[in-house]
This record gives sequence, structure tokens and C-alpha cells, in this order.
Amino acid sequence: MSAKRKYDLYNQPGLFDSLNEPEETLDVFLQQDKTENANSDKRLRFISFGSGSSGNCAYIGNNEAGFLIDAGVNEKTVVDELRRNCIDIKNILGIIITHDHSDHVSYAYKLLRSNRHLALYCTPKTLNGILRRHNISRRIKDYHHPIYKEIPFKIKGFEITPFEVSHDGTDNSGFLIEWDKHRFVVATDMGYIGERAEHYIRMATSLMIESDYDDYMLRTGRYPEYLKARIMANKGHLENTQVANFIMGIWNESLTHIFLCHLSEQNNKPELARNAIAKALMAAGASQIGDGTETIESRQAPVQLYVLPRFESSHLFYIR
Repeated sequence: MSAKRKYDLYNQPGLFDSLNEPEETLDVFLQQDKTENANSDKRLRFISFGSGSSGNCAYIGNNEAGFLIDAGVNEKTVVDELRRNCIDIKNILGIIITHDHSDHVSYAYKLLRSNRHLALYCTPKTLNGILRRHNISRRIKDYHHPIYKEIPFKIKGFEITPFEVSHDGTDNSGFLIEWDKHRFVVATDMGYIGERAEHYIRMATSLMIESDYDDYMLRTGRYPEYLKARIMANKGHLENTQVANFIMGIWNESLTHIFLCHLSEQNNKPELARNAIAKALMAAGASQIGDGTETIESRQAPVQLYVLPRFESSHLFYIR
């Protein structure tokens, strides 16, 4: 770029005078603007509207469109929170369902009925489980787009691959969501991380993974023994140490965002879950761990670690 033009203190140009900046300089500025706009358009957007046994629902999108992951949070909360973040529900194209438990599907039909442009993406077995387990109108089938494990499907520019996870729902799915350079993996409600789940999680640049309970809190807590056994089983939920050991074994600097989800209200604390995974990341070689905020200090960290709120919405994340 040419050197900036210097003006004499007493011979400044008038209001209507041309600065006669070299054409190449103006071209560089215009190109920089285009590059910045292009880069901002490549940011992935993510919001959690609630995460835990009381209800799960999240949004993933870009500057054009997006979709919901599960529908266990009140419809008004979801729509209001989208609007608060300047996201039009008309640009939400569908709901992808992980499994048929009520904290993931209880508001699915209300969202679909109120927003008839939406589609429902889940496996046929999951849909049958929804209809069998819950008092939901059979008209939900009118919105259904069947999907199948390890067969990618598309929503607008997003390519989504469902994969097997181990839980006691009906035909439970995790998801690999790909758009541009982003690979966002959803891995929630599972008792252990199986071979196929690990395969897809290792591909992640962003990961939403459950860290449901703390072993000591569960074992010494008030839950009846049969429920403790269900939670700790291979088709139950993941414990903080399980997640930490797994993350320590797979983390590298391509995985820049980790969202801990589905924390038990009775058997876990956000600080316990975060501390366990933070220690694992440090042991894996992370020089610094961000807290998911947009502060300069946090953004300089190679990985962001954030515990999703149980009952409230998170802020809108821009993933670069």
C-alpha cells in the first residue's frame, strides 16, 4: 500500500475538496471491508435456551438460516429469546430431535403447529417413541422428515449426520453438524462414549457434551437406589470424570469450543463440572482456557469452556 498522504497544518483541504487518494489505496480499503464482511458471515451462531432434566433446546445457525436441537423448552421462551437476539423464527427451518424423552420433545408439536414452515427431523423409531410415550397429536407426523443413522441430510447449507449414542430412550442420536469450516457435534444423554460416538466427536471443532453428574454427589444423595443405578448404567448419563478423561484423550487446538450440557440439578454443580474438564484440558496441553465471553483475554485462549445454564438461556455465541 502507498504511504499515507501528509497534509500541511495550514493547508488542509476544504469541505468540498477532493483528497485525491491514490486509487490503489481506496481499492485496498474496499477489499478489506469485503474481507471483513465475508469473515463475519462465516461465524456460526449458537444459543442454549435451557439444558437439563427440566428441558433442553438449542439453536444453531448462520447469517441466513438455522434450526433447533430438541424442543423441551417452552415455545414462548424460545421465540422471545430468538427475537431478543434479532433472529426471526421464520429463518428457523426445523427441529432435530436427539431422542424421545419429555425433556427433549415436550414442546415439539406446539412449536410446529405455531410455525407451520418448520420440519421435524428424527429417525422413524424416535417418532414412534414420541407417539408411544407422550400425549402428542398424531398430526406431528405431518411435519416429519425421516433421518437415518450415519446418513447425512441437509438443512439449507448445513450437512447433518446422526450417529448412535447409548441411552435408554428410543433410537437415540448425536449429531455432527457441518457448515463451512465448522464441525459442531451434539453428544448428550449417553451412559458411555461408544466407538461411533467417539469417531464423530473427534471431528469436532465445537462440542456440546453432557456432564450430567458428580459421582460422590449421586452416591451420597437422596435418589433411590434404582434411579442411581439407572443414571450410572451404560444407557444412563455421563459423569464429570468420564467426560474429563475423554476430553483429555482427544483434545487438540482444532477443538475451540466446549459446551457442557445437561447438568443434574441434584447431583452436580457447574463449578465441579467445569473444574474437572478444565484440569483435563490443561493436562492435554491447553495453555489457557477461555470462559466463553467475548473479552479480549478470553478470546486469546485456544479453547473456550462454558457450562450451559439449566433454566435460563445462554447468551448468543459467535463461533469464528
